[in-house]
Amino acid sequence: MDLKVTLVQPDLAWENKSANLFNIAGLIENTGQTDVIVLPEMFTTGFSMKVQELAEPMEGPTIQWMKEKAAEKQAVVAGSLIIEENGCYYNRLVWVQPDGKLYWYDKRHLFAMGEEHLHFTPGNQRVTVEWKGWKIRLQICYDLRFPVWSRNNDDYDLLIYTVNWPAARSHVWKTLLTARALENQCYCLGVNRVGRDGLNIRYYGDSGRIDARGEAVWMGHMETTRTFTLSLRTLHAFREKFPVLNDRDGFTF
Repeated sequence: MDLKVTLVQPDLAWENKSANLFNIAGLIENTGQTDVIVLPEMFTTGFSMKVQELAEPMEGPTIQWMKEKAAEKQAVVAGSLIIEENGCYYNRLVWVQPDGKLYWYDKRHLFAMGEEHLHFTPGNQRVTVEWKGWKIRLQICYDLRFPVWSRNNDDYDLLIYTVNWPAARSHVWKTLLTARALENQCYCLGVNRVGRDGLNIRYYGDSGRIDARGEAVWMGHMETTRTFTLSLRTLHAFREKFPVLNDRDGFTF
């Protein structure tokens, strides 16, 4: 079965939720038929540590906006935002289905060099969602550097990273995304932002799709969207022809 996935690569306005939601709504308005729409990490604010000012509950306005867009587009809308829950703050990737059903993943690896660990609580659960016959693993930004956390135990087909990945490490971004696709014999999607944030950090975008053979398509450095069609039949055929996962090492958490 094929899966159409739309990657949204916006220029985010620093800590300005209304501006970002308005801009993203315009970007996805004419995307056409798709199954999943993926937004970057902290798509309403940029990579801000002002958690007390910017956090929302799961019943907050951004989740309601995501539900509205998912119903309108008849597609999943997914992206991370700052969520407050039980006195803790999470960098949470929320997966919203057209019927309003929610799944979410809390970022496991917090970026200490950006002091994320001082403001957020790390997640401790790997999350795989099923959609239209596909098994999809959800991860966020810095998780990309830790391959054990993303290890495919033959339990997913597609690995998604939503990120704010700086331009200074764009080569690392492309290299690690390709490595994760190859070692896990999966499709890998990386969704990044462009522009500069309030700390004057520059982002190149370079969102992209990498297949299980390591063949990549990158979206460049401009604000844009792109829809990719992924083939489950092609993926399974490649795994049968070249069954690397059969020889994987076992890990326990």
